[in-house]
Amino acid sequence: MGQKNTTSLPEFILMGITQSTELQLPLFGVFFIIYAVTVVSNLGMIILTKLDSQLCTPMYFFIRHLAFIDLGNSTVICPKMLAGFLEDQKTISFYACAIQLSFFLMFIISELFILSAMAYDRYVAICNPLLYNVIMSQRLCHVLVGIPYLYSTFQALLFTSKIFTLTFCGSNIISHFYCDDVFLLPMLCSNAQEIQLLIILFSALNLISSLLVVLGSYILILLAICRMHSAEGRKKAFSTCGSHLTVVVVFYGTLLFMYLQPKSTHSLENDKIASVFYTLVIPMLNPLIYSLRNKEVKNALYRVLKNQFKINT
Repeated sequence: MGQKNTTSLPEFILMGITQSTELQLPLFGVFFIIYAVTVVSNLGMIILTKLDSQLCTPMYFFIRHLAFIDLGNSTVICPKMLAGFLEDQKTISFYACAIQLSFFLMFIISELFILSAMAYDRYVAICNPLLYNVIMSQRLCHVLVGIPYLYSTFQALLFTSKIFTLTFCGSNIISHFYCDDVFLLPMLCSNAQEIQLLIILFSALNLISSLLVVLGSYILILLAICRMHSAEGRKKAFSTCGSHLTVVVVFYGTLLFMYLQPKSTHSLENDKIASVFYTLVIPMLNPLIYSLRNKEVKNALYRVLKNQFKINT
């Protein structure tokens, strides 16, 4: 096919989750509730960890940034998807698609490494409790958060610029509910093998390196717990990292399911289900896991509400 100017594709059509007209309104209701819970719970976690002095610790510093990433990831995807349920033509402009892709990549890559930083934090808390405040200094915490943001922004800009400076031609239909690089590459007129190779290499590097940090941290934590003589100490150690471990298993489990499933069972529908889970469901579950499984968060919420009530009265 001959190359065409990118202006020949001023917009894309998102196929959405399903083409069934009967399911559009029910799905709108379901995802509207999911998004509302996501916004309230993540904003609540951000505000709570800022207001309560007893939550001004490295662990809750990372939880606050995880809540920010989850809120951002969901907001990049969900509002446009919700609008699509109410529209006959689910279109997204060329530049809006580029912006959505770049922010999606930035947030999803950041989450991988923030979870790694949180695993290291739990390792230091359990294996070196006496040196915890010295090791997990404010400076180190900012470095462990700042580097993932910078690294993910670099990758997001790299992939987005490489994809959207090339020429699109042919069909403008994206068989997904948001702009994803995997679904945009086949729409390029020019040879996209270089970009595809870069995406595969960086994706493997991101997933494997972050997962190794998480696994290494938890292996050392498990060994330290096994050496504890006190049953109470073991119980406290497990409860300390229980919430984070739950979040890690859910998030990495979804990604590994998506990328490691055999080609014989790989399908577009499976990809959509996995995408729904890690872009919309997990951002809703994370703050709920940290609040429902964590007495410190519950107590902090009680103190903040109590103080707020006293001020108002």
